[in-house]
Amino acid sequence: MDWRSNIIYIAFILVFVLFSVMLGDSGFLTGNNLLNIVRQTATISVMAVAMTFVIANAEIDLSVGSVAGLSSVVTAMAITHYGLLPGILAGLASGAVIGAINGGLVAWLKIPSFLVTLGMLGLAAGLAQWITGSAPQPIGDRWYILIFGGGDFGPVPGLLVWTVLAVAVGWIVMNRTRFGRQVLATGGNPTAAAYTGIRTAQIKFAVLLTSGIVAALAGMLYAGRLESGRFQWGQGDELTVIAAVILGGTSLFGGRGAIIGTLFGSLFMGLVNNGLILAGLDVAQQQVVRGAIIIAAVALSRKK
Repeated sequence: MDWRSNIIYIAFILVFVLFSVMLGDSGFLTGNNLLNIVRQTATISVMAVAMTFVIANAEIDLSVGSVAGLSSVVTAMAITHYGLLPGILAGLASGAVIGAINGGLVAWLKIPSFLVTLGMLGLAAGLAQWITGSAPQPIGDRWYILIFGGGDFGPVPGLLVWTVLAVAVGWIVMNRTRFGRQVLATGGNPTAAAYTGIRTAQIKFAVLLTSGIVAALAGMLYAGRLESGRFQWGQGDELTVIAAVILGGTSLFGGRGAIIGTLFGSLFMGLVNNGLILAGLDVAQQQVVRGAIIIAAVALSRKK
């Protein structure tokens, strides 16, 4: 067993037990708190599933947080002016356009994905702030709020349903389809993959396009849960998403992807955040701990 690929499960259990003992009197083990962890990590989990394909393909997408914010405001504004269905389509289209631009520049112009998506991070965030004048965009459509994260289906939070759906689809595509095998092959050795007939440029384009669309969906979930679109939604999420993917066992150098590990990586980050808040740590101290986790994630992903 490659312990670096499975350490997330051990770490998750150890941290959960530690917080259960230390913070049991603070309400850590209550059902409401545990459901809150799921709700708070749902958007990260959804984005992390798509990011698993990007990183397994030996690429990176730093724009997902900004795309989520842009999608939230585009969706809110479109729902206000045109209705529910046009609003949903507009939100997804905003992510598709940015994902297509990222994918085209990386796949066919051979620009490193780090540089492309770093630039897109600023572009999407600035665009979202510009078109809204920095003002929040309220959403009053109750059906949208119910479907996109603001409602519950009986005792089950809607955000949990979205998380399970994203993980299930991601696992099937990664482990049971030709596309998933081609993603891993391209990330592991693009030259060898090309010689076997895999159109590596199209694979790179596809994973970055998908990442943009899924990031837009995450922004729509933010908007549904918080009943408004804001350019701030998703800011900084890209680092948490990448850390969740790497902690989950996906190789930062491509060729290996673990969807279930990614889910546990996301839940682990949420677990840590929740525990630190209940323990009374201030924001600066929380940032120190999160930064240490990200460094550890990169160290564990080092190439053999």
